[in-house]
Amino acid sequence: MKPLAITLGDPAGIGAEIVFKALRDVEVPAIVFGSRAFAQPPANIEFVDVGGNGSVRYGAIDAEYGRIALASIDAALECVANGRCSALVTAPIHKQAIAAAGCPFPGHTELLATKAGLTKYAHDFAMYFESPRIGAVLLSVHVPLREAIERIDEDDIVALARLTDRELNRLHGKRPRIAVAAVNPHAGEGGRFGDEEEIIRRAVGRAGDNVSGPHPADTVFRGQYDVVLAMYHDQALIPIKTMAFEQSVNVTLGLPYLRVSVDHGTAFDIAGKDIADAAPMRYAIEWAARHAERFA
Repeated sequence: MKPLAITLGDPAGIGAEIVFKALRDVEVPAIVFGSRAFAQPPANIEFVDVGGNGSVRYGAIDAEYGRIALASIDAALECVANGRCSALVTAPIHKQAIAAAGCPFPGHTELLATKAGLTKYAHDFAMYFESPRIGAVLLSVHVPLREAIERIDEDDIVALARLTDRELNRLHGKRPRIAVAAVNPHAGEGGRFGDEEEIIRRAVGRAGDNVSGPHPADTVFRGQYDVVLAMYHDQALIPIKTMAFEQSVNVTLGLPYLRVSVDHGTAFDIAGKDIADAAPMRYAIEWAARHAERFA
């Protein structure tokens, strides 16, 4: 297979540590993108240096670190676009650092979607998490919970279900069983605990024969479905990170290439201490290698 393009993320975080540890333990061809000044790539790793000077200050929010993280993404995307690399694997970036570097996007998902010409979340692209037991796709991402509930929209649910159906069929070669989660306790208990489930119910009726719901959120993640369409961020991430923190990946659905990431952050509190667990990154790299050919 062609090598994976792997970015080191924010230099002040654990990205370089977990990437180099992971690559030591897996036999996957890769090209790594980052700053040689702020990371020490092993001699046997093909490395693309995007610049930078000085020594890294672990745990610090710095516009220069944000610039390096963004430049690493751009360089990696160029290698994916020209066919040199097969897929993109990203280490965590820091939202405040990239903002200080002039990036208007809150994270990888929105940044990569915009670069690919995708404009509307849930319709054109979406954040998806997969683990061996269960997957979940998010109707809303980084918004306050009150706003996430107010935003529940029938057309958005229908569009996200169809996008998920298409993209997971592409990834796994079969249509997924999609369960749409309710937002209220007991799926609203017939309207006693809220009426958002009526919106969800109408959307399910339009979404397709492999879509069901609304299902009570406290039981829908038990594994009887392939993917749960969650109404808000933590509804999906709490069960996935609890059940499969070391074996889960963040995938951006809708991109013309495969993009995979770990589902944790920069871990500034332990950066530079050589104690970060590389198991999630190792899993992400192996997962990307297994699925990259479907995007060739």
